[in-house]
Amino acid sequence: MSKQRILSGVQPTGNLHLGNYLGAIRNWVEAQQQYDNYFCVVDLHAITVPHNPATLAADTYAIAALYLACGIDLSYSTIFVQSHVSAHSELAWLLNCITPLNWLERMIQFKEKAIKQGENVSVGLLDYPVLMAADILLYDADLVPVGEDQKQHIELTRDIAIRINDRFGRKDDPVLKLPKPLIRKEGARVMSLTDGTKKMSKSDPSEMSRIELLDPPEAIAKKIKRCKTDTVKGLEFDNPERPECHNLLNLYTILAQKSKEEVATECQEMGWGQFKPLLTETVTGAIAPIQAKYKEIASDKGYLESVLKEGKEKAEESANRILSRVKDALGFSHAL
Repeated sequence: MSKQRILSGVQPTGNLHLGNYLGAIRNWVEAQQQYDNYFCVVDLHAITVPHNPATLAADTYAIAALYLACGIDLSYSTIFVQSHVSAHSELAWLLNCITPLNWLERMIQFKEKAIKQGENVSVGLLDYPVLMAADILLYDADLVPVGEDQKQHIELTRDIAIRINDRFGRKDDPVLKLPKPLIRKEGARVMSLTDGTKKMSKSDPSEMSRIELLDPPEAIAKKIKRCKTDTVKGLEFDNPERPECHNLLNLYTILAQKSKEEVATECQEMGWGQFKPLLTETVTGAIAPIQAKYKEIASDKGYLESVLKEGKEKAEESANRILSRVKDALGFSHAL
């Protein structure tokens, strides 16, 4: 029996942070032997908001290097860059012509980001979920690892695929496979260090809100020392009035590889002055091997380029096959 296929990706905007790692990449690494994995750097998505063209290419390579540093194994996984496979853009256009506008206007993430951008909001940001659908559908993905906040995008992908299949496919021969979200509760939502009610995000203007995987130990210590807490003695999970307390305990639980019950007992009498150094030591120790491996990979650009070239070639095999299938179903003529 063949393995189920997974597709996922990260934008090359800023360094990856603990939220990216614990909510996504660590899960990919732990489960990669069970699946046929395609992991891309989604640089086309990165330009749906204002970006720096001078750093886009370098940031793309950095994310690919971090994939490898975090433990993505090329024996089980394919790493490639989204824009290197032109089928992503082409299928996105075909899906655009099938997707009702009101489906996109109701997307929660678009509404939230559009408010921030005002009149400068781009068509690309509105269309982001269709490109994401193309990313997934091009690889016949069975499962897409996502956080709870991305689940709506997978539902939209399924709706688009169903619409294509109903209009252009046959019951016994669908055009597109319907993917399912793969959501892991533990660490699925790592929250901001400055506001425990908001998700840790690369787009937050404050660098103090997140711990990046390449932060040096002194930066990690500074961020944890200054992170938002409260004046209550004794630390506890699941108190809605203490979101920062829950978030920091959750981080410690995951990175120290302890159970929630163990941490609740260990920390119930602690104050912040005792807990923060413990958390700092745990975070620093957990990401030190990643940083060491990253430096080794990033220093060998030839190796990284060979990984992405091989990944592109393998990704194109699937992407071009699915694209041709969709074009055939829609009635396009073949190139002469």
